Amino acid sequence: MKTFKSPNWLNESLWFVRDKRDKTIKNIPEWEELREEASNIKAHTITHLDFYLEEFEKNALKNGIKVHWAIDANKHNKIVEKILKAKNAKKIVKSKSMLTEECELNPYLEKKGYEIIDTDLGERIVQLAHQKPSHIVLPAIHLKKEEVAEIFKQKDSDASYLTALARKRLRKHFESADVAITGVNFAVSEDGTIVVCTNEGNADLGTSLAKTHIAVMGIEKIVPKLEDLGVFLRLLARSATGQEITTYTSFFKKPESEKEIHLVIVDNGRSKILGKEDFEGALKCIRCGACMNTCPVFRRIGGHEYNYVIPGAIGANLGSARDIKKYGKLSFASTLCGSCTNICPIKINLHEQLLGYRSLYKEQVKENKDIYYKIAFWILKNPFVYRSVFWLAKFIPYSFYKNSWGKKRQSPKLAKKSFKDIYESL
Repeated sequence: MKTFKSPNWLNESLWFVRDKRDKTIKNIPEWEELREEASNIKAHTITHLDFYLEEFEKNALKNGIKVHWAIDANKHNKIVEKILKAKNAKKIVKSKSMLTEECELNPYLEKKGYEIIDTDLGERIVQLAHQKPSHIVLPAIHLKKEEVAEIFKQKDSDASYLTALARKRLRKHFESADVAITGVNFAVSEDGTIVVCTNEGNADLGTSLAKTHIAVMGIEKIVPKLEDLGVFLRLLARSATGQEITTYTSFFKKPESEKEIHLVIVDNGRSKILGKEDFEGALKCIRCGACMNTCPVFRRIGGHEYNYVIPGAIGANLGSARDIKKYGKLSFASTLCGSCTNICPIKINLHEQLLGYRSLYKEQVKENKDIYYKIAFWILKNPFVYRSVFWLAKFIPYSFYKNSWGKKRQSPKLAKKSFKDIYESL
């Protein structure tokens, strides 16, 4: 499929969402107090995570939910597969879950012969396009409606028509699915409730029709009390999409008669961040995506340029925590402007963590850059060479045959006169 390459499209789209967020929070005078309260709740929870996880498991089991523990992605996938085998399931409907993306559940199950259907509209679009989500909340934000029409094999690119078409096609999958898989936005320790937030109702439809519901969550999703949800639910939708609240906020406490709820609680490297004072704050994240919508780097390059499953500032932090050698370079994909920290509803010091991971990367990963620095110094010291290289630079990044960056982008239009030319004409 042809990929849209406008350098402005993503920036404009994401800033539109960021602007909606800014307008919405003005209606809440206590916004900063909510952020502070949420940050404190999360800080307390992650420093007492063992207690709250055990309390949550005890209450969930009491409610009739079957609880499973997974140390890593491989264990998570095997647990899900074991449940599917026990239910003799063949078709699965799945709502949006970044954890299943992190564990690469879809390709794992597809290799085993299962049919897995993503039911969130954005996720379904990228699934049909054989792409990965480019954003944790807006997975198909990088595609225009004309491209979506091409994916759906339609000539009409009207957004309402395409949405209605997707809804009609998905309906038959909901009706014939054996199992529904969802993510988890919050898990309440004091009563064993899990909370799932969606705007399309696809999680509710899947779990209502299928007899087995498999919910998956990272260990950091815990909140201590039911009353804490009032703080987080007011922050989540406003930060993510500029809405007052998500359209559907569903509470799952116990399975209905003749139905089952299985919950898979996953570590997958999260516990390694605990106790690291400078970095454990990343576990506060509620996956709103606000840091991506505001980031001047992410808005211009998109999520597919990040080699970690979660892009943006939070992804760079979580990826670096997972494997500094593999993902540590992501910490340099930032201007350190602090906009991500300023907008984060949980007040995670994202840009400070990025700076910390830069230092760790330099300490642990040795790269021979001397030759490149020498070339750069030589160019900068020679005005004629500098001007010549500057003129060539606008072509090389977008035409060099081995440059994957250039293949995915159009060269931006340069001003007719450079700053130097304007300055000299004064």
